[in-house]
Amino acid sequence: MSALPQTAPDAALPCLGRCDLGTPEAMTAWAAGLAPILGPGDTLLLWGDLGAGKTHFARSVIQARLAALDMSEDVPSPSFTLVQIYHAGPLEIWHCDLYRLSGPDEVVELGLDPAFESALCLVEWPDRLADLIPPGAAHLGFRMVPGQDNARTVALHAAPCSALAARLRPFFAP
Repeated sequence: MSALPQTAPDAALPCLGRCDLGTPEAMTAWAAGLAPILGPGDTLLLWGDLGAGKTHFARSVIQARLAALDMSEDVPSPSFTLVQIYHAGPLEIWHCDLYRLSGPDEVVELGLDPAFESALCLVEWPDRLADLIPPGAAHLGFRMVPGQDNARTVALHAAPCSALAARLRPFFAP
């Protein structure tokens, strides 16, 4: 598998909207707004080059879910552990960074398949999943804005009939 740059979300899936975020603080606030609508069985596949904002987004979603329950926890990047699991009340959140994996066989060893059904899964470097990508997953493509150090654009790609996509669409401009 290639390391850089990461491929874009599946071209067969339409782009359902975009969100422009000018600062890391804007990304944090935007992710915190999304966090309450995410739940068990939801999978967000986070696409983008190194430094595009995938980990910042995932960390912000996790911290917002924990804060809603008056909980706080350090949320490190799972680059070396591959998976970090958080408990926000009854909701289990899996933050996965598959960058160091070579393919889907190694994903199966992580136990990610059952998590797709029962947990909120935030997956960085989802190209490593290959055919294991859940059909209802939403693909978020993160891109740096040229000439603007902290600005990012996030695009939503999903099947238009996806229930998760329907919940996410209000957070994206058409």
